[in-house]
This record gives sequence, structure tokens and C-alpha cells, in this order.
Amino acid sequence: MKTLGELKESGYQSISVKDELRKNMIRKMKSNEPLFPGILGYEKTVLPQLQNAILARHDLILLGLRGQAKTRILRLLVDFLDDKIPVIEGSEVNDDPLNPISKYGKKMVEKHGDDTPIAWLEREERYGEKLATPDTTVADLIGDLDPIKAASKKLTLADEEVINFGLIPRTNRGIFVINELPDLQPRIQVALLNIMQERDIQIRGFNVRIPLDVSLAFSANPEDYTNRGNIITPLKDRIDSQIITHYPKDLKVASEITKQEAWSRRNGEVEVEIPDLYRNVLEYVAFEARESEYIDQKSGVSTRMTITSMEQAVSAAERRAIRNGEAKATLRVTDLFYTVPALTGKLELVYEGEQEGAVNVAKHLLGKAIRRAFLDHFDDPSKKQEGENENGIKPILDWFASGNSLDIPDLMKEKEYRKALESVDGLKNLVKGTKSLAGDDLYSAMDLVIESLHQFSKLGKDELDAERSYSDMLGSMLGGMSDFDEDDFEL
Repeated sequence: MKTLGELKESGYQSISVKDELRKNMIRKMKSNEPLFPGILGYEKTVLPQLQNAILARHDLILLGLRGQAKTRILRLLVDFLDDKIPVIEGSEVNDDPLNPISKYGKKMVEKHGDDTPIAWLEREERYGEKLATPDTTVADLIGDLDPIKAASKKLTLADEEVINFGLIPRTNRGIFVINELPDLQPRIQVALLNIMQERDIQIRGFNVRIPLDVSLAFSANPEDYTNRGNIITPLKDRIDSQIITHYPKDLKVASEITKQEAWSRRNGEVEVEIPDLYRNVLEYVAFEARESEYIDQKSGVSTRMTITSMEQAVSAAERRAIRNGEAKATLRVTDLFYTVPALTGKLELVYEGEQEGAVNVAKHLLGKAIRRAFLDHFDDPSKKQEGENENGIKPILDWFASGNSLDIPDLMKEKEYRKALESVDGLKNLVKGTKSLAGDDLYSAMDLVIESLHQFSKLGKDELDAERSYSDMLGSMLGGMSDFDEDDFEL
């Protein structure tokens, strides 16, 4: 169909964009199609509220801390639009051929009638988005009068055709999203009030009001910590639905998100295996950070942290394998500590954290995460245990107490790595006898047990020249004391 006449003959009927969103959501719900593919952890919280808002034809706002998939969810709204809609060809505001709103659209229908040429707009072209920044103007969002257009067309500034439309009018009959709404200056937010309530725009007091058909959505961080700005009360009142997002609430969901988002399958020369035990450690880092006294909890800990941490760990294993000429690598404890650069840039520290230093805080969180992952499979070694657990760990501690040490260079070859771990009495038997670790890599689990015993202050550890060295805790302390000269103790 290329003309208005052909469109009429087809029986096409226009509906508002919010009715269109509602119609397509109902269709997808009836056919059991996935509504928000790739969004995990919100099945019982955010997504039902989002569905209710769309069914109610509401403008909405997603409110939550950084890294909670707010923008991603809003961009998925476009999937509830029709594949294509007809517009008057050449219209800047996507005029409906059956109901034009601009002067241009009305003139085209008046002049050409049923021969008015139409174009078809794809659903992706009906989505507009703007990141709210302090320099955003009313002209950017709504529009302004264009003196150059007036001069070139020999029109007065009182003519509607001299309007240079902004982003929102150009998204007429579509979805427009503003991210980080509080960053928008209050006077700019005021310009949105008419669109939200009266569904029209006014430009510089222009006499003609142009009715728009647009679904508006916003994202924002909670106002209680956003010092950069606030959402003005009249605008907040006009946003129909406020939906609170959140971080993953359980380990399994968090791990699935990281597995889905992280670039861990490199398709390169090296195949990197990621044991579930190590996936859990990286997720626990985020869980610990969200409870840590060193971290500003009002700022949040983004899920992007675990994603980039996973990618760093995979890269560390990949680098080691390439240097050693090996085709396959499995994550080790060494690789976990190579994720520190991915952590330090994503943690907002409070005063106490700044005093400790970003690197030390990151290592502290890694240590707590390793302890937490260990306790998923073993009893707490810091407490007096009776029976199997004590008997399982005791041979390991006795081996170190006998003066033995375990040295693991960062770039240690796999064969040597396994041989070194097997030399520790009782370590292999302990891990092999733990049924919950049956599906994981044996040697990676053995490595984590040794590091965990250090984190529980059962073993000493030195890190020198890209090498981890574990020894008996008492021997390590005495060795450290031998570094002092007698003069250091003189009064």
C-alpha cells in the first residue's frame, strides 16, 4: 500500500500507541511467548508490575540503583509495537494518514486526498531515547522556532511550518524514554508536564497546540541518594506507575545473569573451563560488597561488576595457557585475584574504605567470598569440629605443620600445578569425598580449599613475585618475627 486510498480500502484502523502496546502484550501472553527475554530475577517482582502498567496504558518509571537492567528493560518495550505502521510520507512527526496532526500532514491530505503518498515505519524507528544531561534543553526534547527555516521558506515566525520539532514530537506514535530523569533540570522537567497530562506540546507560547500520541517511560536512581537533582513533584504526580528494581536476590539467579552476559566463550585458541565453585565466589563478592561497611550502599554495587570480574578471570586463565602453550585452562585461585582491577573501579567507598584503600577492600571482599563458597561444602574450620570434617582437614594442616610449604606461581603449568596440589597430604581425599563438589574440577577445588584455610587463618600465605606460597600459620608468624633485628626490640 502506497497511498491513503489503498490504506482505506484495506480496512486499516488506527489505534493509539498505548492501545497497541496493550494489544500486543495480551497476544503474547495468550500464546505464552516470552515477554522480556534475557531479563532474569524479576519474574515475581518487577515484570508483573511492568505488565500491569502496560495493560493499564500507563506512563512509567523504573527506579533503582545502577546495574539493575533498567535501560535494557525499557528498550525491550519496542517488542510490543506492531511490525510496521503507515505514516504520511515526509512527515517529521509520523503523521497518521487517517488522522494527521501537523500542518504539513493536513496540507498533504487536503492537497492529494486519497492519492496522499504513505510510507511504512518499522517498529525500531518508533523508539526514541535520551540520556538526561544538565545541558539538555527544551528545544532538544520539545522543539523551537527555526528562523533559518522561516527565511528560506519566506514564512513568518507565526507560521507553524517554521517549528523545528524536538525528539519527543519526532517519536510521535512511538515510545520515548528518558534515562536518569533526576539529572534533567527542573525547568526542563516542567516542559514535560503538558505531554504527560494534556498530551500535547506548546513551543515558545505558539498559539497552535499539537496533540501527540506517545508512550513515555523513564529510568532513575532513588532520589534519597541522588544529590545531582530530583524529580519535580508535578512531574512525579503525572507518572502513572513507579516500579522499583533490585539486585539478584539469590546466588543461582545472579550466576545465570553473569553466565548470560559475560564474554567467557572466547572462541579462540584456548578453551577456558569455569567451575561452578568459582562462579559462586565471584557472585559472593557482589553479595558481600552489598553488605560491606566499606562500601557506600546508597550508590549500589552493579551487576556489571561480576560480569567484568568473570571476564578478567577468564582472561587470566587464557593468558596463562597461551604462555604455557596449552590448549585448555581451568580457573584457579590466582585468576580470582586478577579480578581486582574489575572490582576497584566499581566500588564506591565510604571514608573507612578509602582509608583501607580500594585494592585492599577488593581483596578483603574476595577473601570473604572465598570463605562463603567454602562453607557451602564444608564445616567452618574456625570452629571446633567433631568427626569427619576435623579428620578431613587435620592431615592437611599436619602436612604444613611438618615444615612443608605449597608454592604456586601464577603462570605454573597445568601438570606441575596438579603435582603440587597432590603433594599435600589429605587434600585430594577431602575434595573427592565431598559429594557436592563431584561435578567441579578436582584441582580447582583443591586450590580453593587451601586458599580458604588461609582465609580462616589456618595457613599462612606469602605473595611475592607473582607466586603464592602457603605454609603453617605458626611457622609463618615465627618466620616473620625472624626478619626483625635485635636492635628493634631495644628500649
